[in-house]
Amino acid sequence: MTFVGMFSGSYCHGEEVAQRVAAELGFALVGDTILERASKRHSVSVERLRHTMEGPSSILDAFRRDRGRNVAYVREALAEQVAAEGAVCHGFATHLLPKTVSHVFKVGVVASRPYRIEQAMRIDQVNEKKADKLLHGHDEQRLAWTQFLFDLGPWDERLYDEMVPMNQVSVDDAVAMLVERARRQVLAPSELSRSAAQDFVLASQVGVAVAEAGHDVEVSAADGVVTMVINKYVMRVERLESELKRIAGGVQGVQSVTTRLGPKFRPPGMYRDLDMYGPSRILLVDDEKEFVHTLSERLEARDMDAAVAYDGEDALSFVRGQAPEVMVLDLKMPGIDGLEVLRQVKREHASVEVIILTGHGSELEQRRAEELGAFAYLHKPVDIELLARTMRQAYRKVAEAREAEALNVEEEPSDNEATE
Repeated sequence: MTFVGMFSGSYCHGEEVAQRVAAELGFALVGDTILERASKRHSVSVERLRHTMEGPSSILDAFRRDRGRNVAYVREALAEQVAAEGAVCHGFATHLLPKTVSHVFKVGVVASRPYRIEQAMRIDQVNEKKADKLLHGHDEQRLAWTQFLFDLGPWDERLYDEMVPMNQVSVDDAVAMLVERARRQVLAPSELSRSAAQDFVLASQVGVAVAEAGHDVEVSAADGVVTMVINKYVMRVERLESELKRIAGGVQGVQSVTTRLGPKFRPPGMYRDLDMYGPSRILLVDDEKEFVHTLSERLEARDMDAAVAYDGEDALSFVRGQAPEVMVLDLKMPGIDGLEVLRQVKREHASVEVIILTGHGSELEQRRAEELGAFAYLHKPVDIELLARTMRQAYRKVAEAREAEALNVEEEPSDNEATE
């Protein structure tokens, strides 16, 4: 039977649609079941596993292993459920489903922002400003998760087989459409899809083993042959490859192991390619809502997804929860002004690069911003290509510092090495 994975925006009726689709198909709704299974097997609380997916990403994620392990645990439990077939999974775990299993049906449940704000105001009995702030936080959670996994926004159509715009269809129509799609013969399990599901199980088991050993690699499997892709730079590649093969070879069902270097494997010092990429975590801070939303859309067209804050207080709250890599900051705002935001951000999160973008700045304020650590000082109206280029340059500085830190961590001997 088909396995349906659903991921929804907040206030898009996602939970209701998932429950009704599961009931119509006679399937179990397994989102929480998967977390509970992973929790019981690996002695990690359900809330910690949930936070791994739904909580904010830290700029130090690259140096923390808990998230990689917890994701591996959830993926393993999900793989077993996919192999069992006939279920609906609603939630963040949906994005751990592979593209290789043809009886998996991935659905994105979305709605326009005005529609969602209206729903939030009605359901939670809040005003428009509070509703907008709620949506902002929910959207940031989803963006952090899909960027962590794919370097894509949460509603990129490449992530789904079907997108359902709930501001255009009723819940009844959405359920009927998805049930009809799920019953189509093209999504029926076949010998090949069941074999791919078992490959997913094996890859997930190897993923747990290497994650528990502290390694961050992509794992796939096909007929007992496991492939691991190394995307993080290490100095002694041969040693890592030997260690990965030893670990994977100890997992039941693995017949052979291959390793290869991925596109993100870059030794420190090779920075030229960084100019082609923008930061993955951007915060735009400006009290002119129309301007900042237009700016966000223009950056998105250049493959730069950005979060938005409308005042200094919201900006500081955001940074404390999830530090961006690059911030574009206005100076003149009600409440906490831009210079004070800059001062606090650089004091508490020195690695965040801040670009001042203002229409009312003075030479004195520019000097003060530079003294406080601003990366650049630009004036409105700004040429979007100049801003995008400046943001990439700021990201290059962040990436160079991060890779230098990674190199220092790699060069430090482990406890075992120190005693050899």
